[in-house]
Amino acid sequence: MKIKFNGRKSPAFYAEVRKEVNAYFKENNIGKHANGEMIFKSIFFLGSLVLVYLMIVFGGYGAWVNLSLAILLGMIQAFIGFNVSHDAIHGAYSSKRSVNQALSMSFNLIGANAYVWKITHNQVHHTYTNIPGHDEDLDVAPGLVRLSPLEEMKPLMKYQHLYAFFLYGLASLSWVFRKDYVKFFKKEIGSTDNTNHPRKEYFNLFFYKILYYCLFIVVPLLVMDITWWQFIIGFFMMHWAEGLVLGLVFQLAHVVEGTDFPEPGEEGQVDESWAIHQMMTTADFSRDSWLAKFFCGGLNFQVEHHLFPNICHVHYPEISKIVEKVAKRHNVPFHENKTFIGALNSHYRMLKKFGKEEAYAPVPVSV
Repeated sequence: MKIKFNGRKSPAFYAEVRKEVNAYFKENNIGKHANGEMIFKSIFFLGSLVLVYLMIVFGGYGAWVNLSLAILLGMIQAFIGFNVSHDAIHGAYSSKRSVNQALSMSFNLIGANAYVWKITHNQVHHTYTNIPGHDEDLDVAPGLVRLSPLEEMKPLMKYQHLYAFFLYGLASLSWVFRKDYVKFFKKEIGSTDNTNHPRKEYFNLFFYKILYYCLFIVVPLLVMDITWWQFIIGFFMMHWAEGLVLGLVFQLAHVVEGTDFPEPGEEGQVDESWAIHQMMTTADFSRDSWLAKFFCGGLNFQVEHHLFPNICHVHYPEISKIVEKVAKRHNVPFHENKTFIGALNSHYRMLKKFGKEEAYAPVPVSV
């Protein structure tokens, strides 16, 4: 079923917020892409990846130091995804396509696939946000974790608030060994056609996966003086740390109290405009935290990112003030958790509520 946004509610909101955001850049004579801060962050995180990797492989440290470094390496890979890859894949890093394409490859070097992400995230998630059956970001662990009111209830799910966070940590391992392959060869993602990939993308999928396996599996086993079981523990903990960071940041943006999970009409109609739909289904967190701004790559400003995915995330703190002001003017929802802990608690409560079959009913959408 193809989703159609009718746009009958507050159609002027998006036009006005775009006008004011454009005026902000023009009046301050600044570009919408990367600035000095963004370049520093890119060098910092990419440089940290190389440094910590070399320390682990060639440093000759003891087991506990290497384990700590492996966990740190996993977190750094997540931060690269947030701060470099994500903007580049959206075309937000630079006005030059070649620069965005080059930096998009950083996603491949940390074990994922930029092309698959562009389809599942840029096209599907950003269009059908929080619509069950269409936004596959809600399918974190089908049959184990219930993140929408339309997903079938299983008896085990009443305990999901106790085990979901552990499963979030497994997301990175799934991404590296399973998810990209499944998504690439799937005929449809949600209701979006997923066939006829460019021939070069078949090569890129397998070439960069093999390169990652060589760098992070073969080289450490050949070079380091460790046993096979020590490697498995370190490799697992690296990915579990990466997966947990990825899972927490993404879930705190959409599966928190206040966000909606709309059910389209019988013919796929959604009464709101696309922009209003984004405001209903997305939430910010920690807008005043410099740590969140630095490490989350603007994903704590998820509302602004969904409205302006082609603008570099370093500009979101100022844009958020405009979005909040215009939203209030048009009586449009603006969801926000003031702190990371507050957002985490809100997500935890949502896990408990979705673990009870009677807790949530689908949000009706008139057509």
